[in-house]
Amino acid sequence: MEKYVMKVEIPEVDEYLALRKKGGLSKRGKEASAIGLKNSIYSLTIRKEQSGELIGMGRMVGDGGTAYQFVDIVVDPNAQGNGLGKQIVEHLTSYAKESIDPFAYISLIATCPANKLYEKYGFIETSPKSLGMYLKR
Repeated sequence: MEKYVMKVEIPEVDEYLALRKKGGLSKRGKEASAIGLKNSIYSLTIRKEQSGELIGMGRMVGDGGTAYQFVDIVVDPNAQGNGLGKQIVEHLTSYAKESIDPFAYISLIATCPANKLYEKYGFIETSPKSLGMYLKR
């Protein structure tokens, strides 16, 4: 069985973009990704122990005071089913609970059925009081 290593680190831009694509996340530009990664508040990677290949990641971004969002939570489809997504969400959630103001707003946009995983860590749907939206361009 493959062994994995989790680290608090920011992935390199090219590997970040490759894992997003492999995991079915939306496309991002290379220059914008470099800026965004550098501005992460907290970033985790999971790599294959032997090769160092990036197979999982997750980040927390935000204003550093009142508003935060978990983003880029993804595990390589070939490595799914090993609890790696749970580990990423658990570490992000633990960091948030220990490090940021308890009244700060922490959000994420969940793809289904991943919403069930996030619910296990205290996330709830905002509806019917509010609805998540994004600017389509």
